[in-house]
Amino acid sequence: MEMHAFGRLISLEVARQRLLASVGPLARVDRVPVETAFGRVVAQTVRSPHPVPSFVRATWDGYALRSADTATADPAHPVALPVVGEVFAEQAFPRALRPGEAVAIATGGALPRGSDTVIIFEQVRRKGSRVLISHPAGPGERLAAPGSDFPKGAILVRRGEELTPVGLAMVAACGVARLPVRAKPVVAIVPNGNELLSPGAPGRAGRIYESNNSSLAAMVEAAGGIPHTYRPVEDDPRRIESVLRRALRSADLVLATGGSSVGERDHLPRVFPRMGRVLFHGVAVRPGKPTLAVRVGDKVVVGMPGHPSSCLTNAFWLLLPLLRRLGGREGPGWTDGWARLESGQLAATPGLTTVVPLAVRNGGVYSRYHGSSSISSLSEAVGFTVLPPGADVVPEGASVLVHWLHPPLGPGAGPPSAPNG
Repeated sequence: MEMHAFGRLISLEVARQRLLASVGPLARVDRVPVETAFGRVVAQTVRSPHPVPSFVRATWDGYALRSADTATADPAHPVALPVVGEVFAEQAFPRALRPGEAVAIATGGALPRGSDTVIIFEQVRRKGSRVLISHPAGPGERLAAPGSDFPKGAILVRRGEELTPVGLAMVAACGVARLPVRAKPVVAIVPNGNELLSPGAPGRAGRIYESNNSSLAAMVEAAGGIPHTYRPVEDDPRRIESVLRRALRSADLVLATGGSSVGERDHLPRVFPRMGRVLFHGVAVRPGKPTLAVRVGDKVVVGMPGHPSSCLTNAFWLLLPLLRRLGGREGPGWTDGWARLESGQLAATPGLTTVVPLAVRNGGVYSRYHGSSSISSLSEAVGFTVLPPGADVVPEGASVLVHWLHPPLGPGAGPPSAPNG
């Protein structure tokens, strides 16, 4: 069986930086309805086209009136004002209020001209067509002035922000129907290997079901992208190259899984140099050493290990930041924090950085990793830690620096912080 060598192994940090330096946020902009824009990335800063509110409105249910008409009111001698109409939130009173008149008004209703205050229902008595007021009301009470929420020209959402419920409410309150957002990166996922079967196909001896399509597609969606999955491609370098080139025509990023190592049927190391400038082949990391990447024009193809746990672990530290950069999202997709190693121990690897997926138990973290081909190694993983090369062991009870994956992949933050060491 013929083998071929890795290129010079590079560090995890260098591999990640080379990929990030090779792409930028997509220039395409979508204009989407405000009702469907949650989680999208703002492409252009949006400002208020007018003040909100745009008119003086009541902030309580009560009576609109002139404060001067209540100046002499006291419990023994209440002021009686005729109620000459009512204003609901969608209405405006048709005329100016005259001295000595009151208008019933609902929360959000436009203050009638001539009035300057609202006194709430609970503080007055209604007697027939009149309202009895037993204490003076000051001007401006229970009113929202024009622009009191935000003035004309106020920044509603900034370029680069991910749209939240609050941001969307502010935009909608200004009557803005559609928002400019960054296009979602389209990511093609191309598995290769004669041994692979698509889920649903009849089982056969010596064949395994392909699972990287599903896990990477979920990763792409979690990072705000659109996955396009391909059926497994047979171990034929010409066929693999043809499918990858076709995928590049419609995708912003292509992920090839399997065939990235040094075996006779690992064809990506031979195919990639024909396609463009190889960024690296081989990363000094465990799991995931047989990882490679090539730049083709202004796009990138990343060759990922075929072993499921190795592939997905690499996706945490390598692909997640890349996907977020393409989509114009800030940060790598995780938040750092310290946690106690609740059980077991973590062993570093001489000469290689070790990435350990971590799950949570009893307020601490632990690893279930037991092999790069074992999918259950990543069961319940919501973050990971990175151990530098060496022969050191992290003992049970020690504090470890955890990269907590952001939702929906993880909690974004973990158990209460523990001091280093």
